[in-house]
Amino acid sequence: MTDKLYIVIPAYNEELNIKAVAVEWHAVARKIGKESRLVIIDDGSRDSTFKLIAGLTKELPQLIALTKQNSGHGDTILYGYNYALEHGADFIFQTDSDGQTVPNEFWRFWEQRGKYDAIIGYRNQRKDGIARIVVTKLLKMLLWCIFGVRVVDANTPFRLMERGVLSKYLPKVPPHFNLSNVILTVCFVKYENPLFLPISFHQRRAGVNSINLKRIIKIGKRAVRDFWRIKKSL
Repeated sequence: MTDKLYIVIPAYNEELNIKAVAVEWHAVARKIGKESRLVIIDDGSRDSTFKLIAGLTKELPQLIALTKQNSGHGDTILYGYNYALEHGADFIFQTDSDGQTVPNEFWRFWEQRGKYDAIIGYRNQRKDGIARIVVTKLLKMLLWCIFGVRVVDANTPFRLMERGVLSKYLPKVPPHFNLSNVILTVCFVKYENPLFLPISFHQRRAGVNSINLKRIIKIGKRAVRDFWRIKKSL
């Protein structure tokens, strides 16, 4: 019996990138098997992102196009994870819609799925700017101080998870939480034995990143408060 893979991709104002990204990752889902799906969730985009995704479903039969009210990247990921679990996914893979990750690197993760319940990429070759690298290092230090865990790259949008381990820790993430992948990574490192593999991470292909320095600082301040609160439940 073939494992059923659901690839979850959140998208916000990605009309310049979404078609190429959808075609590339649909090819991965198709190669895994007919029951696998590519699920792209439009997070209330103000451009034609959802229109483009919906228009691709005839060309890409294993693509599921969803849309919802804007609620942020982390909450959209949670939406996609819950959708995948509700529809019987055996494995859930998450990446982003800006084309910064490379589909060919997925297969190293897939080959290891029987040995690890969670396999997370860490951005070894980064081309997304010094500010993002600094944020990752600060987050790494923060997680050590609050949760006592050492994580190479906690928020990487390139992760493969078995449904059992995702179902187990998904309730630990507060509803509408913006750093949902960070909390999941903390849980995996703290209680499981995840595998971390290096991945390349390119500049976004087109468009402007919706997360600027001002928003990063705002998210960071809120994250510190939320992390201390979440720690009590772990």
